[in-house]
Amino acid sequence: MPDYRERASRHLLPHFTRGDAWSAGDLVVIERGEGCYVWDTEGNEYLDGLAGLFCTNLGHGRGDLTAAAAKQMDKLAFYPNWGFAHPSAVEAASMIAAVAPGDLDRVFFVNSGSEAVESALKFARCYHLANGEEQRHKVIARHWAYHGTTLGALTLTGVPNLREPYAPMLVDGVRHVPNTLGCRLDAATSARELPCVTAVEEAITAEGPETVAMLIAEPVQNGRGALVPPAGYWQELRRICDDYGVLLCADEVINAFGRLGHWFGSQRFGARPDMITFAKGVTSAYQPLAGVVVRGPLLERVWDSPAGTFLHGATFGGHPVATAVAVANMAALRDEDILGGVLDNEARLGDGLRALMQAHSCVKDVRGTGYFYALELMRDRGSGTELSDAESAELLPGGVLGRLVREARVLVRPDGRGAVMLSVSPPLVADAAVIDDLLSRLDGALDRLDGWLQR
Repeated sequence: MPDYRERASRHLLPHFTRGDAWSAGDLVVIERGEGCYVWDTEGNEYLDGLAGLFCTNLGHGRGDLTAAAAKQMDKLAFYPNWGFAHPSAVEAASMIAAVAPGDLDRVFFVNSGSEAVESALKFARCYHLANGEEQRHKVIARHWAYHGTTLGALTLTGVPNLREPYAPMLVDGVRHVPNTLGCRLDAATSARELPCVTAVEEAITAEGPETVAMLIAEPVQNGRGALVPPAGYWQELRRICDDYGVLLCADEVINAFGRLGHWFGSQRFGARPDMITFAKGVTSAYQPLAGVVVRGPLLERVWDSPAGTFLHGATFGGHPVATAVAVANMAALRDEDILGGVLDNEARLGDGLRALMQAHSCVKDVRGTGYFYALELMRDRGSGTELSDAESAELLPGGVLGRLVREARVLVRPDGRGAVMLSVSPPLVADAAVIDDLLSRLDGALDRLDGWLQR
């Protein structure tokens, strides 16, 4: 058997992985997958509790998606979208437009979530230039929000340790405001009065409304642990953007294509954005594809301007093979009622995770909705003792927590953005049996974590 571990340590440069962890000798090399499970090169089975990276929505081993790719390769392996169209890109764009909220019906394809966010950023700039508002270039984003790692997207990202090494290379003009963590609505407070809402309006007025181009937010924010907004939050964001002439962008790289039980997470919260960024689940990650959906009237304004174009592009944007897979993926999501399955089973997942919290003193909080959750961890909930800095360092990154979930044969994500957490986000095809198996494996990992913390 080829020594993949040794060759990986010598030749393969990993993403977001510590060098000592990569070279430790216990690297898991995933070789094949079927449904909600994957196997490594040594034959060990794992439950994929993160859907790859929030993206294998239809699970692994879908022959219909691989067949769609092969068929398209045989017919037309590549042609650019620069001044040309091809049937698979047209069909994919039409299908996305048909399920997008409101009048979002123009689809611009790129290859990754970071590129999608940069496309939205550039479109906002082009739109305001078309209106003669050259001073509008600033963006409002939220603390701990992850919007990507390319330099433009990283400027919007609110995760300090990702930004700091590149700070001298990041452009000015982004103001980060509080996210919705701990921002709760009660009978005595209106959504308009919530601190997480007033902070947005205050930031726009402080920067000068005439200079602000865009507000970007995820319907459920991944960074800081599956933050579900309070009722009325997105309606207030819409009001604020309308009041000040700012474009509202919903970053749905994770939220879209069923993760929250709807085609777009915006629909779950009654949000009315001007743009939606997407990636990941649009092809269930069988091919790289991403994009931004824009309201038709906004694009028409750009096309009617002296520039007459959205000045942006990428060689592989709208790739024939990737968009053919997107068509097959969306057809399966629709025909197999995958979104309905998420809504039917989300309570089983959420209630099960909350039951694990009650059973384990190391779980501080459970947040999320749909098939998108985070477990925030602490040393002991009974005594209110948080993790020490030393304990957090041992748990993350590439440390004890990763080993415990790996040994429990459940692939969920240890996350250290603002707290020590576990991200849980199974494929959307996970049924009751898979959810119960996921909860059982997590239970075992948390048992061992409780023991480690009490050592």
